[in-house]
Amino acid sequence: MDLTGKTVLVTGGTGSFGSRFVKRLLSEQNPRAVRVFSRDELKQYELQRDIGEDPRLRMLIGDVRDLPRLLRATRGVDVIVHAAAMKQVPACEYNPSEAVKTNVMGSEHVVAAAIENNVPLTLALSTDKAVNPVNLYGATKLCQEKLIVQGNAYAADSVARFACVRYGNVVGSRGSVVPLFKAQASSGVLTITDEGMTRYWITLDQAVDFVLASLSRMGGGEVFVPKIPSMRIADLAEALAPGAERRIVGVRPGEKLHETLLTEDEARHATETDWGFVIMPEYPSWSPLEHEGIPVADGFRYASDTNDRWLTVDEVRTMAADVAPGA
Repeated sequence: MDLTGKTVLVTGGTGSFGSRFVKRLLSEQNPRAVRVFSRDELKQYELQRDIGEDPRLRMLIGDVRDLPRLLRATRGVDVIVHAAAMKQVPACEYNPSEAVKTNVMGSEHVVAAAIENNVPLTLALSTDKAVNPVNLYGATKLCQEKLIVQGNAYAADSVARFACVRYGNVVGSRGSVVPLFKAQASSGVLTITDEGMTRYWITLDQAVDFVLASLSRMGGGEVFVPKIPSMRIADLAEALAPGAERRIVGVRPGEKLHETLLTEDEARHATETDWGFVIMPEYPSWSPLEHEGIPVADGFRYASDTNDRWLTVDEVRTMAADVAPGA
């Protein structure tokens, strides 16, 4: 999407995705302003130092839990990219109320602020963990999706429209297994949950590209799912630490062996395109945009273990080349 002359607010703008998205906007497009909305002043300082002097960059300390602050931050905004979240599974399990406040209530506040200030486009980032969730993080992201999609029902008298993107693990994001394996490689021993485990993988730049494309496609109420490759954890281990001992530690609480990006039930109201899938709302009270594509076959399920595209060991090694150990 061309964001020339637009004012863009990025919640969670100092996170792995947010910081890459902000840098790409400033270097490749010509927005009027990019507002980074996050609660960590140190990360904001580091991001600003990394980017350098740019009069279009605005650093706003704030928390999506704080609706009055969010209302002020979204005044005059054209596009919101909602990336703020608690996403570490153990932290969410140990601090469930905090995860709900950020991921669920925070998303509700984003919807309210966008409607109040007539922000035309709001796109929220979701995850494969939201599909048939087995941990609190996934459950809160499922709630986020429902809040964002149905936010269109509350926006009948507003220009505000809301949609989601849903994708898999981001290579090298904070908490990713990639920097962990790189850090462990020097010891010669990798801790692996289950060698049969599979995951979807996407790079940060691919995620940014998909968000920009989804902003141009959205009409309100969609969940956009990209077609992305799967990878076996055993292949990741071979790519990052060939010959290392693999110590099997078992699947951790709240983990699945395989992830799903589109369920059989969602397939009934989804279309397939060359780049991915568009999941349409089941019961819209507004008039959703019709998307070109082929209706998804009954019973279809897009899952990491039955994917038709798999990363090779060499491809994994290339994707992870720029990731620092322990990052």
